[in-house]
Amino acid sequence: MSTKGFCLLVVARSPVPGEAKTRLCPPATAEQAADIAAAALLDTLDAVLAVPDSVPVVALTGDLSNAARATELREVLERTTVLPQRGDSFAQRLVNAHLDTARLRPRRPVLQIGMDTPQVSPDLLAGQAARLLAGADALLGPAYDGGWWTLGLREPVTARALATVPMSRPDTGVLTRNALRSAGLRVVKGPMLSDVDTMADAESVANTLHGGRFVEAVRAVRLDAHQ
Repeated sequence: MSTKGFCLLVVARSPVPGEAKTRLCPPATAEQAADIAAAALLDTLDAVLAVPDSVPVVALTGDLSNAARATELREVLERTTVLPQRGDSFAQRLVNAHLDTARLRPRRPVLQIGMDTPQVSPDLLAGQAARLLAGADALLGPAYDGGWWTLGLREPVTARALATVPMSRPDTGVLTRNALRSAGLRVVKGPMLSDVDTMADAESVANTLHGGRFVEAVRAVRLDAHQ
């Protein structure tokens, strides 16, 4: 099924050393953690840009001028529409990212992901988009840590249901699903993935891949640790 007219929204933070993926430290240094974050974002954007007939949007926070791989990131981001994140809490920024995307591309469903699941593929993303287009009100892909890695909404304005959901907790996935259902939405479940928060997560995800920037960045930390 075509994903024409479907927005693929990536919610991302600029991979600045000392600010990005700090839970990777140690064994990673702040610079290595930022490089892993940048590599994950770039690999994710590659997958998003390869989904046929979709509209790539990035909701970004942070200063790219101080980011790892800044030049490469700017080049890839030029192929997307970049929107600034708005809001005090992460939940508010997620809601506003959906609303701003809807204003940019009215009457189009939105499939949102983050920058910490570099194992996503164009086929995986297109498949989840097709499930949403087939008639679901919402799609929620759980993460192994209790959160979620993807949220699809047929009507992006319904993201307002997430405004008071606490994020980055072991029960965030359950609370998000309950909030969507309480808003009257029919929620379908996406596949479960591991996102990258710790070095153990990074190693686990890298071991499932056969190359790419993320794998190389994780390998660099591994090699340093054994020297």
